[in-house]
Order: sequence, then C-alpha cells, then structure tokens
Amino acid sequence: MREQDKVKIHKLSTGVPGLDEIMGGGLPEFSFNIIAGSPGAGKTTLGHQIAFANATPECPALYFTVLGEPAMKMLRYQQQFTFFDQAKVNNAIRFINLSQVVLEKDLNAVMAQIAKEVETASPGIVVVDSFRTVVRKTQATSEMELQAFVQDLALHLASWQATTFLLGEYTEDEMRGNPVFTVADGLFWLYQTVEGNAVVRKLRIVKLRGQSSVPGMHTFRITEAGLETFSRTRGLAGKKEIKRSKRRLSTGIAELDKMMGGGIPEGDSVLVSGASGTGKSLLATQFIAEGLRRGESAIVAVFEERPRGYVERAKNFDLDLETPQKAGRLNILCLRPLDLSVDETLQEILEAVRKADAKRLVIDSVAGFEMALAPGFRTDFRESLYRMISALTGIGVTILSTVEVDAAFTHFLFSNFSVSFLADDIIRLSYVEIDGQLRKILMIIKMRGSGYSNDIREYEITSEGIIIGPRMRGYRGLITEVPELLDSSAQKGGPRGKPKGRK
Repeated sequence: MREQDKVKIHKLSTGVPGLDEIMGGGLPEFSFNIIAGSPGAGKTTLGHQIAFANATPECPALYFTVLGEPAMKMLRYQQQFTFFDQAKVNNAIRFINLSQVVLEKDLNAVMAQIAKEVETASPGIVVVDSFRTVVRKTQATSEMELQAFVQDLALHLASWQATTFLLGEYTEDEMRGNPVFTVADGLFWLYQTVEGNAVVRKLRIVKLRGQSSVPGMHTFRITEAGLETFSRTRGLAGKKEIKRSKRRLSTGIAELDKMMGGGIPEGDSVLVSGASGTGKSLLATQFIAEGLRRGESAIVAVFEERPRGYVERAKNFDLDLETPQKAGRLNILCLRPLDLSVDETLQEILEAVRKADAKRLVIDSVAGFEMALAPGFRTDFRESLYRMISALTGIGVTILSTVEVDAAFTHFLFSNFSVSFLADDIIRLSYVEIDGQLRKILMIIKMRGSGYSNDIREYEITSEGIIIGPRMRGYRGLITEVPELLDSSAQKGGPRGKPKGRK
C-alpha cells in the first residue's frame, strides 16, 4: 500500500498531562476502549477528564452510569477537580442513568437505550461507567450472547463516529478469553498498591491498536487537577541529543578547577562522594553560586532540607542565593517527601530546567532522593537514576550530585549506592587522622575523556567556603583514611601550608 493510500487516524487529547506522550500521540478517534482497575484506582476520574477535555456543544459527550453512584453524587466530588467545567454539564456533557434498564431488562434493551441516546445526541465521546455491572447482570447470558452484544456495541458506536470508553472493576485474571477485552481497540489498566506506608498508582497500556505506545508501567498521581502521568521514558524517547560543547564550567573553587583540567566539562554528570561533614553540600552550593555569578540559571533539587534553610546556610559562606532566586534565575525544588517515583521527579526537574533554560543542576543528595521514593521504586533505583541523568545530560545540563558514604577508616569506597557508573566525573572528599587530628582530603577519582590531577590535596572549610591546600606529602595509605608517616622530615611545616584563596 502506498503511503498516500493509508487511512489517517486523527488523535484526541486525553486532557491528562503526560498520557498523550505515553500513548504515542493521543487517543485514536472512533476507537473502542476499556479502562479497567480496582475500586479507587482512578477510572471514573480518568473517564471524566477525557470527556471534559473533548466535549463541545457541537460534538458532545454522553456519560452513562450503570448502578454506580448517582450522577448527582458523582459530580459533587468530580467538580472539585480543576478540569471540571460546570458550563459543560447538560450542554456539552450529558449524564444518563441506565440503572433501571439494566436491572429490569435484558441486553437488547440496554443496547436499544444506548442507541437511542447516541442517535439523538451524535456524541464524539461515549463513556459507560460501570460496564462491569452490565456483565454481572447478564451472568446467566451465554458467552456467545455477551460477545455478540459487545461486538454490536463497538460496531454501532464506531459507525456513529464516537470514541468509546467502558469502565469496569476487573482483575487481570479476567482478561483471558473475555470477549470485552478481545473486541477492545485500547485497554488501559490502572493499579493502586500499598508499599509499606506508601500508596503507589501505576498505569499500563495493555493494548492500543494502530499506534506505538510506550510499554511498561508508568506512575501517576491524582491531584487537584485530576490524573497526571509520568512516563518511564520521559526525556529519552524522541528527543534529539544536543552536541556536546567543549566548554568547561568553573566549580567556584580555583584549585579544584585546576585539578580538573580547567573545570567540569559542560554536560557531564559529577558525583561528589564523602562522609557526613566533609563539605559535599557546600561544594555543590559553590558550584551553583559560581554559575549564577556568571549569569547562568540553575536548579537545585533538595531532599533533606527546605529551600529557606538552603539559602540561609549559603549566607554563612557569603554566598547569595536569595537574589537570583527572587530574579527567577535559581529554582530550589523541595520535592515531595515520601512515595515519590523517579519518573515524577524527572518530570518536575525537566520542566524547571526548560523553563529557566538552566545549565547547572544539583541533586542534594542521592541518599535523600532514594529515601523519598516509595519502597517499590527503591528496588530499581539505579536503573531509574540512570534514565534520569541520561535525559538531563542529553539536553546539555551539567549535573552535580552528592552522595554520603560511611567513614569506616578501614577501606576506601566512593559510593554506598553503587551509582558511580552514572558519573562522568567523581570527586572524593574524605577524612584522615593525623597527629591526633581529623583532617580532610580531596581527590579526583575519574574524569571521562579528560586529563586530571592525581594529587591528594588537603582542604579546609572556612567562612569563605572550601579552600584547597597543597598536595599531601610524606604519607602512605592516605586513601585508607589511616595513613602512615613515611619521613618525618618531609612533614616539616605540615601539610597545612597556607591554602590559596578562593576564586
């Protein structure tokens, strides 16, 4: 068949943020769809959201209710969502109760009533909630009769040029051999599960004829705006990766820039690893402040403190984050604690980055991020974090993430979370015990595609931020955090030669 001979299927928007992308562009017009799931999964809200997004007086929506809650009661709750438009009720959207027909008559009568209403209104959208009730009412009906009814319903609604949704409380075991699912063009399954103390909602497109949807499970939330979905491939699918520049970004610490061969290569993912109190967050803050000083925009995603506290802490080191925050060049995201998904986090960060055209992003910290996730999402945290970092660096954002490690003083680790493979560059901050004092050292573990210093440098945290001193000499085993003195003469004057000032 020639390209020009193909039938072009028009697509409707669902009105659900993120769902059109997951579906491959939207709802196929005139399709016959099933929205299935357990009670409370969000089926009715999704049905309403689609109806309100598409209904007009010229092309209305019919919403049939069958033994579910009365339309008046249902609307009382649905009107709390921002997608609800009172002006469309009984104008662009009509609610019709089929309870009496289903209770007192057979499938033929149900079909006749639906046909009558559809022929009168010529709707663009038809919703039957709950279609499962019709099936339960007709349990005595043979499977052949039920299949004939479903096929007739699908055929008639398609011929009336209506896009149809049958809502029902089904289990996945009922999918096998069920004529309802066989006839459907699209099958959307909503899940609501309890993980520890968290409630997680997920959506899966089991079937969607004629177009390529994103496979797998996608998380969603029900907010005051209705459903909002978060694609598991957000930021990756269909996005053209920009060409990497050769520019270097300053960390705001002159000596660290020198150690890194001129700074951080733009578009890299940097991991700053160290024990508690080594200055990971301060280094990240200096990196952000330096970008702001140079006129760049930046995003900080914090998981362990509030934006106000982050700004106030920066003031202790003479770093002004408040002014650029008020000017809209800095956005400090305090992401929702507990039961997050990585896809939801990625969406919020991506939107913030694009809105501000940000070049720098700090994630503080990876450990806090993991703890904010619902338990089920922690099992594949590394894979999800990989997708997130790939999506962000793919659009040219330079990411600096902090990760805390235990200070065991017996072995050398740079990440408890086994996420070092996500980083292009790794900076390790550590403690060493020398002469009865706990001192701090810094080293570059790796930089992909770039030369860097192998020196181990002592540093101090001062009122001016991190100040890096000279190379540590005269010791063996510094990276074990319990070094041995090699030559006392090499240590005269100590490794605490006067540090150079901050850039």
